[in-house]
Amino acid sequence: RMQLRRVVITGLGAISPLGATAESSWKALLAGKNAARKIDAFNVEDLACKIASSIDDAAFGFQPENFMPAKEVSRFERFIHLGVAAAAEAFESAKLDDLSEEERLRAGVMMGSGIGGFERISTTHDLLEKRGPRRISPFFVPSVLVNMLSGYVSILKGFRGPNHAVATACATGSHAIGDAARLIMFGDADVMIAGSAESSINRLALGGFAAARALSTSYNDEPTRASRPWDKGRDGFVMGEGAGALVLESLEFAQARGAEILAEVVGYGLSGDAHHITAPADDGGGAFRAMSSALRQAQITPEDLDYINAHGTSTPLGDDIELGAVERLFSDYDSTQVSMSSTKSSIGHLLGAAGAVEAVFSLLAIRDQIVPPTLNLEEPSRVDGPIDLVPLKARERKVDTVLSNSFGFGGTNASLVMKRFEA
Repeated sequence: RMQLRRVVITGLGAISPLGATAESSWKALLAGKNAARKIDAFNVEDLACKIASSIDDAAFGFQPENFMPAKEVSRFERFIHLGVAAAAEAFESAKLDDLSEEERLRAGVMMGSGIGGFERISTTHDLLEKRGPRRISPFFVPSVLVNMLSGYVSILKGFRGPNHAVATACATGSHAIGDAARLIMFGDADVMIAGSAESSINRLALGGFAAARALSTSYNDEPTRASRPWDKGRDGFVMGEGAGALVLESLEFAQARGAEILAEVVGYGLSGDAHHITAPADDGGGAFRAMSSALRQAQITPEDLDYINAHGTSTPLGDDIELGAVERLFSDYDSTQVSMSSTKSSIGHLLGAAGAVEAVFSLLAIRDQIVPPTLNLEEPSRVDGPIDLVPLKARERKVDTVLSNSFGFGGTNASLVMKRFEA
């Protein structure tokens, strides 16, 4: 019978509304910075939600030309620009440049997006109606495809192993990392760049999510107060954009090339609610099953967890349902020793990119032995809970084992367990 291989993390990268790199984003996150602001890039006068957590390219000095040939930048949608930047940082931090041609045959990419090229689909449709089909770019279709991010990163890096993409709404990033880890576990690849990207802050997306009553609309004049997971005053999420990427390797391959090991992926659980297209089941059963499955695979109990990076979007329904699922997970264990926070309180909800960026933050929590805060948690909607939700300020504590949750429309759930590496 086949022996499953151990999977370790050797590189990470991120671009978020807080910074153009994983490190700058992490520093701003720990300092309690909030990225939400009024939208001025397009007309929001008739939109119910007028705020978002966007990336300030000028302030961060972000230029896609630094990561891809200048002539190709205009051919691709922004989510691909962001994903390529995160993958490049992860690739560099893992020191993968010296892979041989033979090794690149067993190196792959699994990067996805929840929505893909929403903006270009909208603007190209307008162009078609106003100026006719001859004005449509030959690069339109490839530029908006979700899997083009994986495809393009594989071209840039010469990775000829598995080339795959995930599109599971807001669970995309976590599913991409978990699925890539399994490809390595089962021997289909030795190295994978895994993660996700999203950039959908536009009139169509804001109008659509507002119509679904998912967005915050009460804090248009106070953007930094809008994302407030578990707080009584929450009324929806703040849309963000960004990308996150990890380099995963089999333990044997990483050790053979002398790579620095950041952590190990030890558990991955996934489930479906089979309940409703946008709302989670009231009992949080889907989240509970995903977390339980991840812990079972990791061969640990809830008491072994030090930190949970919650999905925690700041929606009235979802936050308490997830908290209830975590409490159920700990029903036979002491939950006072675990810390759980929502970094979406700082960066907003990055949709398909959320799970990948949050996995990066979870890994950095292990590295620095500190848990990031839940901002704006001033008056918890449930005051009786024993779980530490890390209100307002980051806190130093022992962090050896982390769980990161992501849940998406369609009732899709993913949980990842990562821990400090022990040989």
